[in-house]
Amino acid sequence: MTGKQTAENLMAKSPLETVDSEDILKAAFGAGTRRFDIVRRHGAQVAARALQIAAGLESASVDMNFLHTAAMLHDIGIVKTATPQLDCHGDQPYARHGIIGRQMLETLGLPDLALVCERHVGVGITIADIRERGLPLPLRDMRPVTMEEKLICYADKFFSKTNGQPENAKSAADVARHLERYGRRQAETFIRWAARFEGLLLTLDDD
Repeated sequence: MTGKQTAENLMAKSPLETVDSEDILKAAFGAGTRRFDIVRRHGAQVAARALQIAAGLESASVDMNFLHTAAMLHDIGIVKTATPQLDCHGDQPYARHGIIGRQMLETLGLPDLALVCERHVGVGITIADIRERGLPLPLRDMRPVTMEEKLICYADKFFSKTNGQPENAKSAADVARHLERYGRRQAETFIRWAARFEGLLLTLDDD
């Protein structure tokens, strides 16, 4: 299967239960390319952690099939960004990869998966963030809303797309410290999620 039109035809005929995330990624990135390998590996890492956390949540109903598919596709928008270190040679800034991914999946008729793309960046982006940091984004709230969106947003923070294996996951304390660079709200949101999802008790002063 090659080309965007082929992927669109596939999605037009398929309910979510049969969405093949790998076929969509191949159509977007090209099978066998370095960028395809990077985004597939990263998606698998995020999916594994998100699914593991979801399996242990007693007070939340999570669509595990949706969670896995969304995790695999959440970074599809990087293909159109100017990020040569990830073998992506588009003309868009990396900060826009979430909204680009939303546009791509909406074109394929997958609006719920599309929202995961938009809402996974950082711990979610507020209108205030966009204004204060001068981000090249439309002025709308892009914070995760559903449990699935929050789990993917959280799990994503542990894995770099430049690292190779799951054992290279960052520690929760390191993630919190990194997010604090972008504002206290970001770090505190992650800390609340860490406590809720994994019982991790963190402070911004953790070593």
